[in-house]
Amino acid sequence: MSIVLIVAGFILLVVGGEYLVRSSVALSFKFNISKMVIGLTVVSFATSLPELLVSLQAALDGFSDISLGNVIGSNIANIGLVLGITSIISSIDVDKDFYKFNWPVMVLFSLALYVFLQSGYQISRLEGGIFLAAIVLYLFILIRRARKHDEVATEEVDDSLQGVSGFKIVIWLLIGGAALYFGSEWLVEGSVDLAKKLGVSERVISVTMIAIGTSVPELAASVIAALKKEKALSLGNLIGSNIFNIASVLGVTALINPINLESKAVLTNDIFWMLGFAIILLPLVFLPKRYIFSRYKGLIIFIGYAVFVGLTFS
Repeated sequence: MSIVLIVAGFILLVVGGEYLVRSSVALSFKFNISKMVIGLTVVSFATSLPELLVSLQAALDGFSDISLGNVIGSNIANIGLVLGITSIISSIDVDKDFYKFNWPVMVLFSLALYVFLQSGYQISRLEGGIFLAAIVLYLFILIRRARKHDEVATEEVDDSLQGVSGFKIVIWLLIGGAALYFGSEWLVEGSVDLAKKLGVSERVISVTMIAIGTSVPELAASVIAALKKEKALSLGNLIGSNIFNIASVLGVTALINPINLESKAVLTNDIFWMLGFAIILLPLVFLPKRYIFSRYKGLIIFIGYAVFVGLTFS
């Protein structure tokens, strides 16, 4: 039964996330918000909603390890799994904005998460507020930089959503909200039950299964694009997703309900893997060929991810 709940939860999260992204973008067009701002803010936040709902549901149910494991595991999976597999299929170009802005910000947010957890073994409401203030500042700088350089390295925004009626937007919002609510509830319930049956901690399930599940939509879209020889993946978008996971997901969750550190392994093991995957990106980008994330680089981080999953279960 736990597997059924987990699978159903994943399906609802994917469906709910898709409808929330569509309705958010369509609603933004109604308010005459520019495509650039929609791509950099609305889409980025909407795509983090599944992780947010799972983390919030877990925190409210008293399973803080799932809240933390979901975010830390997703950030590891975004690099090791999504970037690894996609770049194995097709090399990815890296722009200079990666090491000048996006990468330092991701590492800074990751280190801040470590410091907050290390200092009080929890993410308090104050620290959640700091994360949210930081993400607002990050978005402000991001939008200013995009306008200055007159280019937008952001998520694709569907122009067809400009003509969507208000009634359809409301229906999409209701479907998306309901799907995310029940999906997160079933996923947390099924994961806790599965962890008990397997004799492992909720942390193990969250940093592996839940994290992979919430990364599957992005992985699928990137792999399909790579196979079609289209623009497979923007490294900036991937890093932006990791920043949003830490700052907005944990920020909002902690503001509503402080996140306590239940398993010390999160602090002594998982977060160092997250930092390791984040930091290793920089030297890989500068290895020959420079500014190209080639197949062998993708293979390196994918093998690293397989090692992480194996050690986590062992």
